[in-house]
Amino acid sequence: MAQQHILHITYDMNIGGTEQVIKNLVLGLDPTRYRSSVLCIDGTIGPWGKELEQAGIRHYCLHRKPGFDLDLIRHIRRLIVSEGVDIVHAHQYTPFTYGWFGSVCTGKPVIFTEHGRFYPDVSSLKRKLVNPLLQLRTAAITSISAATRQALVNYENFDAGRIEVIYNGIADSACPADAELAEELGLKPGQVVFGTISRLDPIKNQAMMIRAFARCLQGNRHLRLLLVGDGPDRPMLEKLVAELELTEFVLFTGFQPKPQKYLALMDVFLLPSLSEGTSMTLLEAMCFAKPSLATAVGGTPEIITDGVSGLLTPNNDEDALCEAMLTLARAPELREQMGREARSTYETRFTVRAMSAQYEALYDGL
Repeated sequence: MAQQHILHITYDMNIGGTEQVIKNLVLGLDPTRYRSSVLCIDGTIGPWGKELEQAGIRHYCLHRKPGFDLDLIRHIRRLIVSEGVDIVHAHQYTPFTYGWFGSVCTGKPVIFTEHGRFYPDVSSLKRKLVNPLLQLRTAAITSISAATRQALVNYENFDAGRIEVIYNGIADSACPADAELAEELGLKPGQVVFGTISRLDPIKNQAMMIRAFARCLQGNRHLRLLLVGDGPDRPMLEKLVAELELTEFVLFTGFQPKPQKYLALMDVFLLPSLSEGTSMTLLEAMCFAKPSLATAVGGTPEIITDGVSGLLTPNNDEDALCEAMLTLARAPELREQMGREARSTYETRFTVRAMSAQYEALYDGL
């Protein structure tokens, strides 16, 4: 079989969930059957793009202008033709739109993958009218969760029967806990460490998480909360920690390009988001055999089985989150059992190979 050239179109390859999926997919595809390149339409290759370039993956960088950029469409069409592209795989809606128009008259199939939705989700009459027409000449549509698929139906007027769910996959990066790092952070044996890895952003709802943690500390001074990441909410969250007199118990590490060593120190992974697609850090926690405590939003209930591989709580429910944290804090055997189930689920459903195999089957079927 001749090697197929897959052109992935995205905004950029900065650090983020969509970009991580693209990186994992590009590196996970069978190199004897597929050759990948990446087109960034917003003028930035980004750190993960540079990593891919070092692995021999070519990147093209265009600069999208405000409004509907006809020049960008012409550039994409020339690129498809001149570089011998066989399949256009567009990630997120705007790159899909430009990839769709850029592929017109080239005879090359277009795949649209939706990686997540804004919160709160919104629609527009224009998109609802246009999308059924775009769908007619789209070879395949995929989403990263059933919840995301339903959002495409409800808000974008795509046909549910055309949308295939392909869950994200991550590489196995599990590593043992680093005693030196634990000492550096002031963590001691016997402490139960709750933790999260994410951008410090309103949609992640970390303020509610901190308030719930503060309530858990009553009579449980051995608990610790580890926040790995940075973002616009950090000053507000640090102020909240000070006001609640939690400085001794809550640790901010800032942004960490390789957060796995911090994940290895956690006993329970927390994901209190108001909205999620398929959280990459949640998959990382499962890979590390960590039980997760998450809000039952978006695609999260499709990943975590409540009471088996973790605990799910209602959205933005501080009482329920506090109760669930106390349940896991007091039950080390339950944490171990849930961690084993989480790891088993990861190995079965959320590896890079599992994801790549589904996309390979999709490419081959076009």
